[in-house]
Amino acid sequence: MTACANLIWRGRERMAEEAAVSTRLTTIGADDDSLLAAIAAGDSAAFSELMKRHGERAFSLAFRITGRRGDAEDVVQDAFIQVWTRARDWQSGRAKFSTWLYRVVVNRCLDLKRKPVSANIEAIEEPMDPGADALEMLEKSQQQLALEKAVAALPERQRAAIALTYTTGLKNAAAAAAMDMSVKAFEALLVRAKRSLRAQLGGEAEVTGE
Repeated sequence: MTACANLIWRGRERMAEEAAVSTRLTTIGADDDSLLAAIAAGDSAAFSELMKRHGERAFSLAFRITGRRGDAEDVVQDAFIQVWTRARDWQSGRAKFSTWLYRVVVNRCLDLKRKPVSANIEAIEEPMDPGADALEMLEKSQQQLALEKAVAALPERQRAAIALTYTTGLKNAAAAAAMDMSVKAFEALLVRAKRSLRAQLGGEAEVTGE
């Protein structure tokens, strides 16, 4: 009787494992709207997949705006808490999930009302070896540090515009939607941000993504 019970138990475990694998495969292939529908039903695997898809880019955006790793982590955590708690309110087809997520991240960053005073040294790449290219690597590192400091000195909304454009790679229309403003207003904001960076860096500023 015990042997039979063990066989039944092992069979159930195997079926549960196979079902879990099947769920993961289905989740990986689903689009964002389908994942949100699953999250609304309490599917934690769908939530994990959505975080895996968008979490890193959301963190990069938050870090670019706040300049602080801890703040960026808090912002992303808050944003995904909203995803979990508000998934039932999501209306498929009305907006792109990533645009909505970036809007939440930007607004949360602006709400912090803390302006970083310097660039985070961890964001600067160090020379990989002390060979013949060490001086060139050092110069690039110094240029990157100067750029990070210049971006950190921008007003918050200008910093957000730079981050949306160069960290997330959004087109102006999507970036404007993320900041809940018109494309024309966003483009004007971006122009002011670039002008400020050029002024700070002696007219040689070249903003690049991460």
